[in-house]
Amino acid sequence: MTQAITCNEDLRLLAKKRVPKAIFDYVDRGSYDESTIKSNRQRLSDIQLRQRVMIDVEERHLATTLVGQKASMPLAIAPTGLTGIMHGSGEVLAAQAAEEAGIPFTLSTMSICSIEQVREKTTKPFWFQLYVMRDRGFVRELIQRAKDANCSALMLTADLQIQGQRHQDIKNGLSVPPRLTLRNAIDIATKPRWISGLLTSPSRSFGNLNTAKVENNSMKTLSEWIAGQFDPSLTWDDVEWIKEQWPGKLIIKGILDTEDAHHAVNAGADAIVVSNHGGRQLDYAPAAIEMLPAIVDAVGSDTQVLFDSGIRSGQDVLKAMALGAQGGLIGKAFLYGLGAMGKDGVTTAIELIRNELDVSMALTGNRDVNTIDRNTIYK
Repeated sequence: MTQAITCNEDLRLLAKKRVPKAIFDYVDRGSYDESTIKSNRQRLSDIQLRQRVMIDVEERHLATTLVGQKASMPLAIAPTGLTGIMHGSGEVLAAQAAEEAGIPFTLSTMSICSIEQVREKTTKPFWFQLYVMRDRGFVRELIQRAKDANCSALMLTADLQIQGQRHQDIKNGLSVPPRLTLRNAIDIATKPRWISGLLTSPSRSFGNLNTAKVENNSMKTLSEWIAGQFDPSLTWDDVEWIKEQWPGKLIIKGILDTEDAHHAVNAGADAIVVSNHGGRQLDYAPAAIEMLPAIVDAVGSDTQVLFDSGIRSGQDVLKAMALGAQGGLIGKAFLYGLGAMGKDGVTTAIELIRNELDVSMALTGNRDVNTIDRNTIYK
């Protein structure tokens, strides 16, 4: 008898069984001592919701607008690198699930399936996440490909100029270049479902880097090229150059400080994402949810504030919105679903959050996601 999936942790545990350990750990773990990744979850958990009664909540409205795009609820799929190794065709499946659910999907620069492959299998515009590399000509080309695919927003990730070390990835051989160990090989051999998905994928390398001038364009050589391409010289002045290439909506992700929030607004961001990269970059940084209220107050109403780093449930979304966010992004939460059950798992992850948010809104006396405020929590 198949166990009922009642929460995101059920999807996590199922993915842990079905996905090779090195791949699961890449999704599940954080950088260095993993203090920040633990803090993200703990600080969200510490926030108490304010139960309200005898309020008419028969009709509830979850629909909203995220970065100028209508959404069925205040949720989007965050950009996650190597999504397609969690499950074959992972980016395509996640984009399709998000489209059917009526929420935005963000494709990572470091995806396995390319912009064009995702566009071919979807019918509505998606967001594209950009890493600014040393090779500005290649960055210009990536932006043009996003425009050609009719992407509706560009998301600039600002907090990965230098990559933080993830100890578990190194121990598992998921390094640059990747190192296949005997233990990994044996583990992979016990995951036929995962192997089958990968074999049917249209891409098994970095799909968006297929035009990079790299010898052989193998996973090994591309990984080495990527390692040398993150640009530590990136500054706020470079945003002007990006806006010259990209005339549409611009989201800046990785804001964890009020001063940086001001810089993002002044640089012309239409939205910012309060994020510590899910605890995968600077360890011992504060939990993103702790920094959210001050950043919301600093930004004002002209720039939309979104939140990620720790969302696993509808209650988490509700808490973030009570602290001023206008929407949340999920990374791990949808990847667990993808690893567990492919597209159906992503749909399950989204619908779990939708139902949890809907019920929790009712029990806190809220009827409309667009009017949730700090009276919803004790903080």
